[in-house]
Amino acid sequence: MSTEYVTVDLLVDGGKASPGGAMGPALGPLGVNIGQIVQDINKKTQAYSGMKVPVKITVNKITKSFELEIGIPPASALVLKAANVSKGSGTPNTEIVGNITFPQLIDAARAKWDDLAANTIGAACKVILGTMVCMGVTCEGKDPREVQKEINEGKYEELLKAAEM
Repeated sequence: MSTEYVTVDLLVDGGKASPGGAMGPALGPLGVNIGQIVQDINKKTQAYSGMKVPVKITVNKITKSFELEIGIPPASALVLKAANVSKGSGTPNTEIVGNITFPQLIDAARAKWDDLAANTIGAACKVILGTMVCMGVTCEGKDPREVQKEINEGKYEELLKAAEM
């Protein structure tokens, strides 16, 4: 990329980005329409309301035009939203803070698909379950490691087949 472009990486609240915080100082000197950028970010991140969303803003310093690249929230944020809890457990081996259903697990795996080193939806689910172990969140009321074993044994084959990309 030539020197006429500047890239700014931010972590914003889904659907609630504002020109304050890190955005103003990063974009202000570039002379872009920050209000328009905030409006576009909020429109594109509305589905991730309540989660932190990575956003990459590429600005052409000459034309003052910009492009947005919206990332996917971390797997932990997707799990917290699905479980309807604000944070994971400080002691995940003894304290369970939430539970998600298997279809919610599939949704999280599909959302993170491009970021995961998984070639099947079942493998992607197992990665998300690994994250859940550290968070104190169960799946279908079971320890995530137990659900990983059940995936290996084929218990969720029908659901996984229906969700396959």
